[in-house]
Amino acid sequence: MAKASSQKKIYVLDTSVILHEHEAVNNFEDNDVAIPIQVLEELDGFKKGNSTISYEARSFIRLLNEASRNHMLSDWAPVLGKGKGKLKVIMHSDLDTNIRSEFDDRKNDNKIILAALSLRKKHRTKKVILVSKDICLRVKAKSLGLDAEDYEAGKIKNLDKLFSGKDTLENVDASYIDALFENGFADPAPLKLKNHADNQFFILKSGKKSVLAKFNYQEKRIERVDKKAIYRIKPRNSEQAFAMDALLNPDIKLITIRGIAGSGKTLLAIACALEQRSMFHQIFVTRPIVPLSNKDLGYLPGDVKDKVDPYMQPIWDNLRYIKSQFSQGDKEYQRIDDLVANDKISVAPLAFIRGRTLTNIFFIVDEAQNLTPHEVKTIISRAGENTKIVFTGDINQIDTPYLDAESNGLSYIIDKVKSHPLFCHITMEKGERSELANLANELL
Repeated sequence: MAKASSQKKIYVLDTSVILHEHEAVNNFEDNDVAIPIQVLEELDGFKKGNSTISYEARSFIRLLNEASRNHMLSDWAPVLGKGKGKLKVIMHSDLDTNIRSEFDDRKNDNKIILAALSLRKKHRTKKVILVSKDICLRVKAKSLGLDAEDYEAGKIKNLDKLFSGKDTLENVDASYIDALFENGFADPAPLKLKNHADNQFFILKSGKKSVLAKFNYQEKRIERVDKKAIYRIKPRNSEQAFAMDALLNPDIKLITIRGIAGSGKTLLAIACALEQRSMFHQIFVTRPIVPLSNKDLGYLPGDVKDKVDPYMQPIWDNLRYIKSQFSQGDKEYQRIDDLVANDKISVAPLAFIRGRTLTNIFFIVDEAQNLTPHEVKTIISRAGENTKIVFTGDINQIDTPYLDAESNGLSYIIDKVKSHPLFCHITMEKGERSELANLANELL
């Protein structure tokens, strides 16, 4: 987001910015915003389909259409609202073809750069800045002496200090730990906690003694966290115990679980959802589809189910693993099959829930690091009564172009909501899939 300064600026937006957040034009304070016509041409190619970028493209086109009801966009128009700058669509006729460029000007990216260079030549009293999520485009712009920036709205600063949801306290009085084991809770005052979050977890240590604990916001006390098996899935470490405690807590409505591959994020979320199945009308498990080689689902053979099943396979794998803890004659085994058959457990791509109100649902969003901050906000805003939303993911394993560890939706929500009593987060740093998987996480 732009910061106010004495010199007015013109921000030239690339297509990648619009596809990241269609309302980006409103985030540049009182500075002017320019949209090269090539951006609209590219958005026209993205507008069809159920993908997130298709939704963003359509939403931006509607936004411009509404803005242009009383103004022509071929000139600088005050359509962004009170206290905002003006907006203009830069046409081919606005381009100064006398500007020498080292790049092939038949490419849209290079035409966008040319649009920014043309504006800089025409508006010498204003600083012209190209804004793009595309690193290569920014590098090309800078190589021509043009100011270029990433779109910063929603980006998390000081990522190394991102809230982990847990803390270890050393040298705790042994009698305090004994009291927690005996009573299950204790007064937080002796711990002298500073800047702790509601629903934060702790490992309390006194020499060889230790106990897992949490701060209960509603009761204003420290409570013991026990390791207990759910659907025969038992936490193997403190982080998994913390995650399971949060997932089973009916007072916590929004949960994020960040962790490396094999740390058990999705497995624990599904197991805890099954344990609470009677409390919700439906368990809905989803993940954003990130097509390989940028191919849309339409390129894949088969019907809709055939197209999306490969992307949903990891979720089904987790369900099968839970079922494998039981024999076919066990009631839990049959119960899972019945829940799937009756659509009480639904597994579908995230794009398929757009427009729905999520009422009375245990909603799990896997691979949430591939969502934008705007997408995460949209999902949470759809929550109705008695809905619990869980986001899981690894911010270091992002498959979506133009997102990174600082700008993805999972990092965004962890940072912005960490102090809310309805929210709980846990970072899981220990892999439990296998020794071989741990080797990959630690050494490769």
